[in-house]
Amino acid sequence: MIEPAAALTLADIRDIERVQVYITHADEVMKNYGYTEHGFRHAGLVAKMSGTVLESLGFPAEKVELARIAGYLHDIGNVVCREGHEQIGALLAERILTEANMPLHDVAVVLNAIGNHEEGTGWTASDIGAAVIIADKADVHESRVRDIEHRAFDIHDRVNFASKNSTLRVDGAERLITLAIEIDTATSEVMEYFEIFLSRMEMCQQAAKFLKARFSLVINDVKLL
Repeated sequence: MIEPAAALTLADIRDIERVQVYITHADEVMKNYGYTEHGFRHAGLVAKMSGTVLESLGFPAEKVELARIAGYLHDIGNVVCREGHEQIGALLAERILTEANMPLHDVAVVLNAIGNHEEGTGWTASDIGAAVIIADKADVHESRVRDIEHRAFDIHDRVNFASKNSTLRVDGAERLITLAIEIDTATSEVMEYFEIFLSRMEMCQQAAKFLKARFSLVINDVKLL
């Protein structure tokens, strides 16, 4: 009898040279476009939070690990270009995961999550996809800003730089997912956050609903959603 292959873990995916090179170059592309950090820090944090969302809500370990993998690879398509990076990323991930001998059913789920994480084009179609959406949109923090000197000229940099602390909390018993952000209003007004992130928060609400949970946004200790 042939023994089944061990399930792939996030650690396995991180060790793949193609993944390391693509994420490195994807972040360089985003830097040259003038975007915030989209490298190993963002990939690692989204992977961790994607897993936390499902684990805290009681999903099985297999789904938790797939969410971590999808979260880690979700922005890999930026190595080609920003426009359509979610669909491109899914295609790139397909080769990576199949060559790593991931079962095709699992590959399909991860590809869907990667391909549907971007606001304006994506839609929650799985538990794993929902977790990646919430984790991705929760990463708002000053550490993502590259050009400190010119942050005042770009609203995305300004809002991220004003975000001194952001925490994603998941209450499994209450099935409540809360994004709590501390914003320095001397750097950016709270309304600027909504100006660029409202569609993202609406996407998080829809993703939470798919998980049979609720999404709440708290800024400077004030509940806004």
